[in-house]
Amino acid sequence: MPSSKTQSPKSVEVEQESFPSSPSWQIKLLYDGQCPLCLREVNFLKRRDADRGLVAFVDIADDDYNPEIHGGVDFETAMGRIHAVLPDGTLIKNVAVLRRVYETLGMGWVYAVTKWPIIGPIVDRLYEIWANLRLALTGRPNLATIIADRNKRIESDDSTHCPTGQCGLLRH
Repeated sequence: MPSSKTQSPKSVEVEQESFPSSPSWQIKLLYDGQCPLCLREVNFLKRRDADRGLVAFVDIADDDYNPEIHGGVDFETAMGRIHAVLPDGTLIKNVAVLRRVYETLGMGWVYAVTKWPIIGPIVDRLYEIWANLRLALTGRPNLATIIADRNKRIESDDSTHCPTGQCGLLRH
C-alpha cells in the first residue's frame, strides 16, 4: 500500500514537467528566410539572443511552416507584413514586432523613438512602403509567383515524390 502512494505522485510530477504551461520564449518572430535583408536582421537578433531562447525564430519560407501553431498567420499574410506571436497568443505586426523584439533583447532604445506621437506614424508609414516593395527591392518574384511556386513544391513533395525514380525500390 505505501509503495502505491509513492508511485502516484512521481507519475504526476513527470506529467507536469513534460507539458509546460507556458513557452520559454517571450516572443515568436515570424520571418521570411528567403529575404536577404530579413535574414541579415534575424541573424543579428539571433546573436543578440545568444541562445537564451527569449525569441523563437520561425522561418515562414520553410515548406513545413504550419500556421496553426504560429498564431494562425498563413504564409501569404506573413509574407505581406512581419508578424509575431506572444506567449498568450496575441498577434502583433509591423513596427510593433521589431520594437517588441528589440525590447525583449535589451535593446529597446533602438526603437523607442517609434513610440513618439509624431515619429511613430511616420515610421509605420515607411514600414508599409518597405513591406510593399520588399520583394522587388530584394530581386525576388512577386508574391503571387512565390505562393504558386511554394504550393507546387509542397504538392510535389509528398510521399510519392521521387526525383530519381528509384525511391519506391528503396522503401521496400
